[in-house]
Amino acid sequence: MEDLERSQAVMEVGGPTPTYCVTGATGYIGSWLVNTLLQRGYIVHATVRDPAKCLHLFSIWTGTDRLRLFRADLKEEGSFNEAVLGCDGVFHVAAPMEFNVAVEKNIENYVQSNIIDPAINGTLNLLKACLKSKSVRRVVFTSSVSTLTGMDSNGKWRPVVDETCQTPLGQVWNTKASGWVYVLSKLLTEEAAFRFAVENGIDLVSIITTTVAGPFLTCNVPSSIQVLLSPLTGDPELLRILSAVNARMGSIALVHIEDICSAHIFLMEHAKASGRYICCAQSCTLSKLFDHLAQEYPCSNLQSCRFMEDEHQNEVPSEISSKKLRDLGFNHKHGIEDIIHEAITYSLSYGSLPPVGS
Repeated sequence: MEDLERSQAVMEVGGPTPTYCVTGATGYIGSWLVNTLLQRGYIVHATVRDPAKCLHLFSIWTGTDRLRLFRADLKEEGSFNEAVLGCDGVFHVAAPMEFNVAVEKNIENYVQSNIIDPAINGTLNLLKACLKSKSVRRVVFTSSVSTLTGMDSNGKWRPVVDETCQTPLGQVWNTKASGWVYVLSKLLTEEAAFRFAVENGIDLVSIITTTVAGPFLTCNVPSSIQVLLSPLTGDPELLRILSAVNARMGSIALVHIEDICSAHIFLMEHAKASGRYICCAQSCTLSKLFDHLAQEYPCSNLQSCRFMEDEHQNEVPSEISSKKLRDLGFNHKHGIEDIIHEAITYSLSYGSLPPVGS
């Protein structure tokens, strides 16, 4: 209710109801962001790659004349031109979700040409559309904590991880840790976006999402929730990704889906927002995460995963700091207990968890 009242106040002071475009509207963050914007009274242009695959969302979004759907694809130049026309701001949420690839030969060339280049070119196509629109005042880019590392150049744990602690590109290419393709794609796409924005006078703000969980509107359990709950499901690939996150950060940083969407809107509308912002409610060690999961949903898979916490554990976990965002006036509403409880509750309804005690 407070968020709704604040949004209505902003619209009353600012004049006409703002119109915002959301790319990747069928994804986890994108679908919830569209829903949040509509609930707060905004006009929304939502882009989807394949309208036929998001029919379930139409029933959620119906009952309003403030939503327009556009077919758009990052791989198609100019496909975002119509969607951003007349918009006051754009939330660029759409992104490839490849974590790893199964190519054995010339893997670097394959990743560059089939994943990274399309992601960068798609983002630049969107920014070019924003320039042409003459109406877009700000673009909020959805980045990821995968672009950060908790270790310094000497391999020592940092006491605080902030927006400046970027993962070195060379390290990603050389180690190819689990999930490396996604890490590389996010790093290079964000870098290209800021470079283009500076060169062309676009007001670009980046929000660095930590592991997002909680309720969801998508047909399938979102990948971030699957990774978070992998100690319960025992999925080996997802467990490796969770372990790689812990190895890079020294802990698992979490944020509720409602908070991350509120933060997107907050950064879109705050006059002083600039640069990159980490959005993290809390972070915890793997052992603490296991404890939270066990308390909420005890099962035998969890015990078999305890080995993960030993190899890369930081005795005093780095603080994944949202100080820059908090200093601007943003407050998180949900803590770890809420995040895990709702992620498990919604996942259970999809039958994606083993029976309790199994």
